[in-house]
Amino acid sequence: MKRLVIENLHVTVEGKEILKGVDLTVNSGEVHALMGPNGNGKSTLLAAIMGHPKYIVTEGSITFDGQDVLAMPVDARSRAGLFLAMQYPQEIPGVTNSDFMRAAMNVRRESPVPLFTFIKAMEKTIKDLEMKEDLAHRFLNEGFSGGEKKRNEIVQMELLKPDLAMLDELDSGLDVDALHVVANAINNMRKEYPLSLIVVSHYERFYELIEPQFVHVLVDGNIVVEGDAALAKRIDEEGYDWIYRDYGVQPASEAERRKAPVSLGSCAVAQKAQGK
Repeated sequence: MKRLVIENLHVTVEGKEILKGVDLTVNSGEVHALMGPNGNGKSTLLAAIMGHPKYIVTEGSITFDGQDVLAMPVDARSRAGLFLAMQYPQEIPGVTNSDFMRAAMNVRRESPVPLFTFIKAMEKTIKDLEMKEDLAHRFLNEGFSGGEKKRNEIVQMELLKPDLAMLDELDSGLDVDALHVVANAINNMRKEYPLSLIVVSHYERFYELIEPQFVHVLVDGNIVVEGDAALAKRIDEEGYDWIYRDYGVQPASEAERRKAPVSLGSCAVAQKAQGK
């Protein structure tokens, strides 16, 4: 059973401490919702797990399936079964979706995926996500709408079949129909194998579709309250003020929230896909 264990995690960005001692355990097949006001560490946590070089771990540990994640380069984290669906997917001109995805799949295998097998898998995935049929031949995210970029992240996820997927505000930019398409694709993956999820979203509607068993609220770099799906529903109805009051915490200031979007370039195998 592949388990993610985070203990006493402290992370700084440009010399400022953002995470201040986060503890989190995600067992195989579990769905965890990560909530909290903007700018309080949710994306920082996901970026630190995936290995963004801007996010410096100063204390604590992250292990996955018993392996020291912090000792791994980004590509090794991807091969180990970690995946991040990014809040701001990057455009990579000159690299087609099919070339990118086949390279990503091959680095996880002892021998290259047969071309016919890859074509059939990608055609099925494109159909599952209700994307345009020419997706395989388009440059990665170039000229895509916001919603297309988000669905393309799930195309990648479905083909790579990670053990633990982190979804960073995947639902932003999706209309109601697209939201259901994405949620159905994710839930179908969960039926195929014990996929674990960490889902960042501000909308209880998305959590209704994904159905997390565990909800964690991150405020000013700490998980201050935890519960089940009922906690997400209460936050949707009442906001966070009751948490600030009952738990004696305050969110990071508005000035601290204004930071640049997080990007990993585009998954752990971008350079591999470009032949570097």
